[in-house]
Amino acid sequence: MLKRRHVLSMKDFSREEIDEILETAESLEPYAHGKGSDILDGKILALMFFEPSTRTRMSFETAMKRLGGRTINLGSAEASSIAKGESLADTIRVVGGYADAIVIRHPKEGSARLAAEFSPVPVLNAGDGAGHHPTQTLLDLYTIKKESHLDDLSIALVGDLKYGRTVHSLAYALSLYGADIYLVSPPTLRMPEQIIGDLSRMGTRVREVSDLREVIKEVDVLYITRIQRERFPDPVEYNRVARSYSITTRDLEGAKPELRIMHPLPRVDEISPSIDETKHAVYFRQSFYGVPVRMALLKMILED
Repeated sequence: MLKRRHVLSMKDFSREEIDEILETAESLEPYAHGKGSDILDGKILALMFFEPSTRTRMSFETAMKRLGGRTINLGSAEASSIAKGESLADTIRVVGGYADAIVIRHPKEGSARLAAEFSPVPVLNAGDGAGHHPTQTLLDLYTIKKESHLDDLSIALVGDLKYGRTVHSLAYALSLYGADIYLVSPPTLRMPEQIIGDLSRMGTRVREVSDLREVIKEVDVLYITRIQRERFPDPVEYNRVARSYSITTRDLEGAKPELRIMHPLPRVDEISPSIDETKHAVYFRQSFYGVPVRMALLKMILED
């Protein structure tokens, strides 16, 4: 179903396709724990990260190696021919000749789709500015499935909903599962109107609030995001909202016992370390789940 296919946006996937990816990830999870496989022996994955990354870059590299494949890394843009003025299109054409697939992260929205137009091999979007981050969404869905439930889910997306590409992608995907979505943010960081409109047209129940206490008793999952300094064109705007939400155990009073708290990481001060040891915290397991999910994608796209 995904063979030789680009992975650019969650809007390109049906629920049936997502379910197949999640089921494949579950079957591969034992290999992600270290058993290893030779499914992609001889295959090469190119990593092109024009923005900093820890989890996404390393989990893709781990996933490829757990499947018996290898990786090549562009390194920093300053150390490549991009520093000499080479266009992204030409760089993609060249790297596509060396590898069987390309993972790209880039600060400009739409860059992954542009790369796909010129690439001779499948392109996987690892984040394009404030646009989309589909593989993060797939691991988020996998986490929800493993730690809570996808059907009849009530979820609060909290924090930077304006610039947060993870919540943009996740909201679209959750609409396929009939989720009730609460959008919790400062007024200046609310979800883009276009996305809210799209969700409403898809029949998704969406409610916007600014106070987390209004919804804490209602939700099954809290998905908390960092206020991203690097996305703000105006430092004054960032400083105005930088500490809008900082969740402590006190904020969880009245929450469901089975509440699960997620975060795409890295965190700064959005979640108190005191929450780490509670049964609610799943964000470090969420980070690990990126390995089996990305293994599933690579297998489905590249396996002969």
